[in-house]
Amino acid sequence: MDAIVLATRNKGKIREFNILLEPFGLTVRSLDEFPEIGDIPETGETFVENAFIKARAVAEATGLVAVADDSGIEVDHLGGAPGVYSARFAGPECDDHANNEKLLAELKGVPDEKRTARYHCVMAAAAPNGAETYTEGAYEGRIAHEYKGDGGFGYDVIFLDTELGRHAAELSPDEKHARSHRGEAIRKLLDVWPDFWAKATA
Repeated sequence: MDAIVLATRNKGKIREFNILLEPFGLTVRSLDEFPEIGDIPETGETFVENAFIKARAVAEATGLVAVADDSGIEVDHLGGAPGVYSARFAGPECDDHANNEKLLAELKGVPDEKRTARYHCVMAAAAPNGAETYTEGAYEGRIAHEYKGDGGFGYDVIFLDTELGRHAAELSPDEKHARSHRGEAIRKLLDVWPDFWAKATA
């Protein structure tokens, strides 16, 4: 069974990746198994740059193929913000609730039709021999006015899936995987995986 390293310690992401990757015969190892790898500064200005910064660093440190994602939420009324700063929107030591509160405050009084937003995910894979690939996914919706649901993480409690009429945090894991930006990006990655793996293990 092929082993890869998922370049994250985020338990929510690890849980989602394991569910998505398990049927494809991939053994997923997390950064928690490599304590010698410290925090990897995400200094890129785009999701693609940040995803590759993490994937390349982990592949080099572990000698294994590494998969990293960078994702965030883009709000049209805010010119695409918070974007790559989604995880630290309310400050470097903030949590999900603080980020959600700041976003709701920024959109106070903004009508529904101007609250359009999307989750954006880039999934990058890098091998120690230099083979690389990446895919992207998007999840369109709107920023709601209130919190709903107790699932998911990040901005899911205020992200309204306008097609289903429910917040992302109200969806079951299967529903979310079928519709989410991360689910789309990883399905695209798995489509190109055989070619990438052949190059990564050549």
